[in-house]
Amino acid sequence: MIKLSQTTRAFDSADFKKIAKEEIQNIDPEFLPLQQGLSHSSYVADTAISVIILNFNEENDTLHIKTGVFYSGIIAGCSCSDDPTPVDEQNEYCELQFEINKKTAETSVKLLKN
Repeated sequence: MIKLSQTTRAFDSADFKKIAKEEIQNIDPEFLPLQQGLSHSSYVADTAISVIILNFNEENDTLHIKTGVFYSGIIAGCSCSDDPTPVDEQNEYCELQFEINKKTAETSVKLLKN
């Protein structure tokens, strides 16, 4: 379960985008639908992600944050002992929508169409 408590508390502040970006970047990538967002590679690489806040709004008790996420993927070879294919990282990008309950900070994430 993802909880973006700092983002929820900062919603009406001037630092909202900065705090949201930092908190989202600190989410374990395993909890994000990055694998489904791959377009140039096979697997998500174990590297840091970079987030940009594209837009955000408030609707009733929910904060909606649309983000652009830059990350790396790898094209894996066959894992044979004589496989000459090196593990090569590819740049990847996808857009994610975060929906945050303002009362509990519980957050759902969905992949938007690329």
